[in-house]
Amino acid sequence: MIARTPALSRLVLPGVVLLLVSGCGLFSSPSGPDQVANDFLTKLAAGDVDGAAAATDDPAGAKDVLTKVREALKPAGLRAATEEVRSPGESTTADATAKLDWDLGNGHTWSYRTTFDLRRGEEDWKVHWAPSVVHPKLAAAQALGRAEVRPELAPVLDRDGTPLLAPEQVVSILLDAREAGDVAAVAGALAAALTPIDAAITQQSIVDGVAKVPAGQVYQVAALRDADYQTVKPVIYELPGVRFTSQTSLLAPSRTFGSQVLPAVRKAVEEDIAGQAGVRVYTVNAAGDELENLHEEEPKPAQAITTALSRATQVAAEDALEPVPQAAMLVALQASTGDILAVAQNDPADKEGPVALTGRYPPGSTFKVVSAAAALAGGKVTADSPVPCPGRTTIDGRRIVPNDREFDKGTIPLHSAFAFSCNTTFAQLAAEMAPDALTKAADSFGLGVDFEVPAITTITGSVPPAADVVERAEDGFGQGKVLASPFGMALVAATVAAGEMPVPSLLKGRETKADHTPTPPDPAVLTALRAMMREVVETGTAPQLKPYGDVRGKTGTAQFGDGTNSHGWFVGYRGDVAFATLVLGTNSSVPAVDASARFLAALG
Repeated sequence: MIARTPALSRLVLPGVVLLLVSGCGLFSSPSGPDQVANDFLTKLAAGDVDGAAAATDDPAGAKDVLTKVREALKPAGLRAATEEVRSPGESTTADATAKLDWDLGNGHTWSYRTTFDLRRGEEDWKVHWAPSVVHPKLAAAQALGRAEVRPELAPVLDRDGTPLLAPEQVVSILLDAREAGDVAAVAGALAAALTPIDAAITQQSIVDGVAKVPAGQVYQVAALRDADYQTVKPVIYELPGVRFTSQTSLLAPSRTFGSQVLPAVRKAVEEDIAGQAGVRVYTVNAAGDELENLHEEEPKPAQAITTALSRATQVAAEDALEPVPQAAMLVALQASTGDILAVAQNDPADKEGPVALTGRYPPGSTFKVVSAAAALAGGKVTADSPVPCPGRTTIDGRRIVPNDREFDKGTIPLHSAFAFSCNTTFAQLAAEMAPDALTKAADSFGLGVDFEVPAITTITGSVPPAADVVERAEDGFGQGKVLASPFGMALVAATVAAGEMPVPSLLKGRETKADHTPTPPDPAVLTALRAMMREVVETGTAPQLKPYGDVRGKTGTAQFGDGTNSHGWFVGYRGDVAFATLVLGTNSSVPAVDASARFLAALG
């Protein structure tokens, strides 16, 4: 008999180990420890929990742990490869080293090495099961946990880098009717605390809200900034059935600030401001308590979003409208760039929606900017041409057009008729124009251009051609079928100031699309218009604005409904700031001019 002393050599390949045993030639058992280790890891990587568990000596225990691991990690994929299997001689035990590369999704990976034993039974080899097979630090009665680590939301800034939307903690106040007992009494206590913060929250609104949620679900009474929550916490925290949750949200400086534009901005950039979440993997005990971090990747905050808005201009606009009892709105643009500086509405206007951007109203005498441009471009008149301004005139024998309170200026230069806002003058001029003359002139100032402004919906207005002479005459002083939004009229003022229609923009780096690029107004026409708009302030219908620098513009009143009431407008610019102010149902332009004065005063 020849004595044999086995000597072991190893050939290590990725994912495969071949055992070369000297003295007995090449030996490779069809179910040796290397094959079993590879089989186990292959099935583990493929998500075959049953198959992987069957390769162990404790299938039930392995299946339980492996199932919980996959449920906790929710992997997008897993690569598992044997690096080495060691089995000395005819031993009934072996040990293996493997590398696991978890794909945790969203660019997160977790790689490590683990070791485990294999044991040979009567028939074949099995992985000797222990939780440490999955990870060296996973012990009995433990499980893995995974948590996303969210970065702080990136702020939304104004053009000067001042925050418009910044991350703040928000506390949700929830009411569980099952635990509240007397819902009406709890609702009354909540309303007493919350109504001063939000007048819409009443005892009845809470009771009605609770009644509408499905059985077993809780009703969200309010979502408060943490500062507001702290003021009411002492009186609501112990109320029966009241619960609280908190999260970080992107908030404006106040609940009403930029109410018609900032929510739309937030929605448009919500994916861009979220950043990339980090991830954390840890062990937990049987009670669910965290024990030890095994892997952590830091979150990556997003870059701040910059807008065209100016917080100072927005504040000035909102403060200017706040004293007005009627619905009022103001839109301001940077004339040279089209940047939207401010979109402001007061509370009565907010109830009607984003009307500063999309409302369609007759522009009244502010449309005389367009009518004057069309008349000057036609070549039949100049700014100095004498024109009649009677108290009333008849168009085509069918329509009597009056001036405001039928004032009569006789024959005066066109620039004076503009400054005094003679309806009779501009009705007659328009009546003598081609059916599409006002349409073309309005287009050159942006009225009728359709924009796709990222984040918001806008409507400039419409000026349809008028074949009927009476309709054309009415269009000439901003009545008839002419309609415009404050946004559209601010664009008209910006075009006068800049020399061509600027393309409005709101989010930096996101291009606004226009359905067409209009032909700019004639430079000579604009020069005349600028002087005429200055005369409106110096000697015409807007003398309240004289103290506020080189302001140029046009007042207007516009009848609506049955013609017994009218809205008040002011449209103009100072320097590079063009704006339009509209106050509904005032029967005078004075409130709009006064609001414009407050706006300009606040800008300095």
